[in-house]
Amino acid sequence: MSIPKAIFIGSLSLLTVIGGLALIKKNKEGKVDVPAPAVAIVEVQEEVPVAEQEERSKQYLKPVQDEVAEQEEDQIWRLFTTGKQKLPIVETIRYKARVPWLQGRSAWVTDYAAHYSTSRHFIARSLNRKKDYYTQKVSPGDMFNILKKDVNFYLVIDLSRCKMWFYGIDLSSNERYLLKTYKVGLGRFDQDSYSGLLTPRGKFSLGDKVATYKPGMMGYFQESEVEMVRVFGTRWIPFSEEISGEGDSPRGYGFHGAPWVYDLETESYKEDLSTIGSYESDGCIRLIQGDIEELYAIVITKPTVVEIVTDFHEADLPGELVEK
Repeated sequence: MSIPKAIFIGSLSLLTVIGGLALIKKNKEGKVDVPAPAVAIVEVQEEVPVAEQEERSKQYLKPVQDEVAEQEEDQIWRLFTTGKQKLPIVETIRYKARVPWLQGRSAWVTDYAAHYSTSRHFIARSLNRKKDYYTQKVSPGDMFNILKKDVNFYLVIDLSRCKMWFYGIDLSSNERYLLKTYKVGLGRFDQDSYSGLLTPRGKFSLGDKVATYKPGMMGYFQESEVEMVRVFGTRWIPFSEEISGEGDSPRGYGFHGAPWVYDLETESYKEDLSTIGSYESDGCIRLIQGDIEELYAIVITKPTVVEIVTDFHEADLPGELVEK
């Protein structure tokens, strides 16, 4: 069966996922044996033009809905609380203007952020006791959290469910904490990709060439000057290197917010939330604004690995899971 005669349909049970229904396609050597995401294939009897095929794939390619997809977790607040319920991977410190590791002037939030390898956005949220990543007013005696030294982060993205699991890893104890699950947007159908989508499978490290965007900030995307929030939302976190996988270059891939669109009725921007939980991107992973800003605040100063799999159960998770 050739690719022009196949389209994705979704919403399969977990049994179907594990059963390994595959999309048959030609690989670079001309062989026909590469599996695709865990979605079914319906044969179309007539030849379908490419443009029409793409429209049908958008209509039928849907995330799998099962118990795994429906499970939700959110322990992120435990990274920022200074009380007894804080997670073991953070430490609470008290602000002092004069510190032994900085001579000649008072220390600011940015100095604490650099010294403790914790972003100033993270410290601001802990200081403000709410999702405020910019207000960084601090007085002697104020308490806030910083990330401990031996902490990494691990992200698992399930292509079949449009879902992401966010873990904190304590390297000193080899323990793993599930911090939160997120709904994400993923790449469109692609017959030339091993994953079957523009989003590649494999393990990738995150890079440090991150960016924040606000309305009015211009930049270049696909050789055209654009207002960046209309493509990337308010944050960008790039992939850096492929650790293992199918040879896909990480260049150009990353995490960003849902694109913003201009609402003529309100004469203001709003997020295009229809792109979350669907397959519409050029390969990047999309999150809603609150989620991408949260992720950005936590991971940008610590080594972070993202593993992209067809099914969550295929993930090679590090450490021992600590139940809440």
